Amino acid sequence: MNGMDSKIAYFTMEIGLTHELPTYSGGLGVLAGDTIKSAADLKLPMVVVTLLHQKGYFEQTLTEQGWQEEHDVLWDHGALTSSQDATTQVSIEGRDVTLRAWRYDVVSPTGGVIPVFFLDSDVEGNDAADRRLTDQLYAGDETHRLKQEIILGIGGVHMLDVLDVEVQKYHMNEGRAALLTVELLRRRKRPLQQVWADESVRARCVFTNHTPVAAGHDRFGYDLVERALGDSVDYGLLREFGGEDGLNMTLLALNLSQYVNGVAKKHGEVSQHMFHGYAIHAITNGIHSYTWTCPSFRELYDDTCLTGPMSRNCSSVSTTCRMMPSGTHTRQPSHA
Repeated sequence: MNGMDSKIAYFTMEIGLTHELPTYSGGLGVLAGDTIKSAADLKLPMVVVTLLHQKGYFEQTLTEQGWQEEHDVLWDHGALTSSQDATTQVSIEGRDVTLRAWRYDVVSPTGGVIPVFFLDSDVEGNDAADRRLTDQLYAGDETHRLKQEIILGIGGVHMLDVLDVEVQKYHMNEGRAALLTVELLRRRKRPLQQVWADESVRARCVFTNHTPVAAGHDRFGYDLVERALGDSVDYGLLREFGGEDGLNMTLLALNLSQYVNGVAKKHGEVSQHMFHGYAIHAITNGIHSYTWTCPSFRELYDDTCLTGPMSRNCSSVSTTCRMMPSGTHTRQPSHA
């Protein structure tokens, strides 16, 4: 990859782009996917960093006795993504864990293309346990999840360097990507004054806060964090930005972001109540119109609303269709 510059780097633990790539668990991932599709329609200069999740999230079935059983969602990432000729390493528990990247391009009919890089730790030479770190979304205990977040946040920044992506803004989709701020802080320390350039980091980061319940805000004890990150972090600084009683990933992102938003007006109000003293704006969740519009309505929009096919006007449907004539109907199916 040669000189992808002036980029927005969108970091997310999950993303739902198509059912063929089961790297999402629910609404947050689907919304991330729709955000990226819309960004491609608008030809925004963006890249995405996430984890490969070779076993997806999981599927549920019920036994005859009514017990829930969980099953892996295996998918052929080699057939759907392209392996990149790039590797990087991230330190976890004193070990250098090698990561590689797989690329999937989100291509819009408007001509916009946004590459999605899936980080993969299943690399020869890694410990067996480390090779499983990117296996499954939201799997394992808190130690496993912290390691996944190290790979996403710190490893993701490393990988973009290797891929020669020049980033101007980092967008953290939920707090699970917040460790990217730790890597940016480490890089911007002023050695002579021994001062951490947090304002410089803050100017480059934005944060979207989601679920207003405890499960949506990861918190890790510092004993666990120290075992995982070793001496690569200033823990006094980490406590200042991430909380004294434990590393709160949402708090870390809040403290090191120039702009923070919730995902609805009410959600913004609830988030302000949960995190006093922070300016949390509200941007209501939207969808990618073309993805969720059935074929018959696409034809209707093409015939009555748009100046061209809906596929080339994805971002304009909501405004242009306000002019739809009353009494307009979809085409009736023909019958033999």
